[in-house]
Amino acid sequence: MSVKPLKVAFQMDPIDRVDINADSSFRLAEEAQARGHSLFYYAPDKLAYEAGKITARGHDFTVKRVQGDHVALGEERSVDLAEFDVVWLRQDPPFDMSYITTTHLLDRVHPDTLVMNDPFWVRNYPEKLLVLDFPDLTPPTTIARDLETLKAFKAENRDMILKPLYGNGGAGVFRLGPDDRNLASLHELFTGINREPLIAQKFLPDVSKGDKRIILVDGTPVGAINRVPAAGETRSNMHVGGTPEKVGLTAREHEICEAIGPTLRDHGQVFVGIDVIGDYLTEINVTSPTGIQELERFDGINVAEKIWQAIEGKR
Repeated sequence: MSVKPLKVAFQMDPIDRVDINADSSFRLAEEAQARGHSLFYYAPDKLAYEAGKITARGHDFTVKRVQGDHVALGEERSVDLAEFDVVWLRQDPPFDMSYITTTHLLDRVHPDTLVMNDPFWVRNYPEKLLVLDFPDLTPPTTIARDLETLKAFKAENRDMILKPLYGNGGAGVFRLGPDDRNLASLHELFTGINREPLIAQKFLPDVSKGDKRIILVDGTPVGAINRVPAAGETRSNMHVGGTPEKVGLTAREHEICEAIGPTLRDHGQVFVGIDVIGDYLTEINVTSPTGIQELERFDGINVAEKIWQAIEGKR
């Protein structure tokens, strides 16, 4: 069946610097190009509101799977995003006011221009907060800036993970075991950097077996990879040396996906990556999920095709 060509824009970090064997945005662009869609790239700081229009200054582009020569950019030009069919909101966190502002601007063209994922709900469902809607699926969790509240959480749970509420890629993630006395010092460090709260979760020993990334497309799981921490490391993120492994989904993980799937689908979150440790949901990643290429290599399925089929069905 032929596919109607779409005009597609990618709002993302510098496309010329991506790892073509790991980057999910590159894979989405590659699949879009194969399906006959035209591509435009711009950086988040090139997004603007001008005389009632949402504009972006960037480049038409094509991609090919040749590292170091993977993207060809056209001359810089300014476009009206209302003239596009799809805009991908794909820059990496941190989920700061710069990120949030782009969601407000993109709200002004969505849904006539389909923004993926829906910017209103990306803004209101950041990864470490959306899980609060599903307390039966998550480990004991506290979000606080107040030191006494965090101390009480540690006294109750003894072994805990402390991390920035809006961080990403495993940056700033600390494990504080039963005898660790660094909570006050870490609190002082974090609160000296910004005004955001911290998130504390009970440490899950099952992380030694891996932190599973499950990819959902329009609320339906399509597969998973297991990310195993490096020796001596608590964090399993691939950014910090975690090793991806082929893995299937357990009955508990299907239960988790069935519980959260309708919420994701009803709120325009087409491409989502959730994190599961043991029997617990720890994050629902909607801002710029990763893991497509690793899953495709392990399972031999075209995840990017499934994502584009879901989007094309909405146009």
